[in-house]
Amino acid sequence: MGNLEQDLMQNVYPGRGIVIGRSADGKNAVIAYFIMGRSVNSRNRIFVEDGEGIRTQAFDPSKVEDPSLIIYAPVRVYGDRTIVTNGDQTDTVYDGLEKGLTFEQSLRERMFEPDAPNYTPRISGLVHVSDGCFDYQMSILKSDQGDPDCCVRYTFEYTAPKPGQGRFIHTYQGDGNPLPSYEGEPFAVKFDEEFTADVETFAQRIWNALNADNRVSLFCRFIEIESGKTQTCIINCHE
Repeated sequence: MGNLEQDLMQNVYPGRGIVIGRSADGKNAVIAYFIMGRSVNSRNRIFVEDGEGIRTQAFDPSKVEDPSLIIYAPVRVYGDRTIVTNGDQTDTVYDGLEKGLTFEQSLRERMFEPDAPNYTPRISGLVHVSDGCFDYQMSILKSDQGDPDCCVRYTFEYTAPKPGQGRFIHTYQGDGNPLPSYEGEPFAVKFDEEFTADVETFAQRIWNALNADNRVSLFCRFIEIESGKTQTCIINCHE
């Protein structure tokens, strides 16, 4: 069981990341999604609310170079399910659920991002809160050790998550050229009572742990497991 803040502080460039788990008091499902950037194009973004979810938006439209991999809806809500991803596969999962497909089946239509030579992994999560119960799934789609002709797919399912525990998955092992893809299963992390006392505290502590030169935007949400009520916090470097 690792320490989320320490892991973030020790990695200057984890890229984009998803954290899902259960608050220490057991009352809330917790979600975090952050983006980082090294280029002007990647850093020229903010998170804005869009219905029950969020979308990325250019902070300065005049500086947009290529919107294809930076403008998307990271979070959408389908009934009692919250979808969070690092790309436009959010829409793929949403459309799949509408058709009666599972999370895993929906993502079979997608591969890693076409950004050679990095071939950035697509990471995704699906949070299900219903009738006082909570479970979630996570996925990573990545190239086979940088080979663009082969996509490897991993799906992880977590039923009856324990209070004070979560999982963290991100796109890169660290900085580099090309950027090294994330390895292994989602990293198990522990939440103490102070860390998950409320959504603002949760968000601020994650934000503070991210590298100040590379962090761009952060979304956090608490979903009360008994009622389904949500609390959301968004932090953008361009404020």
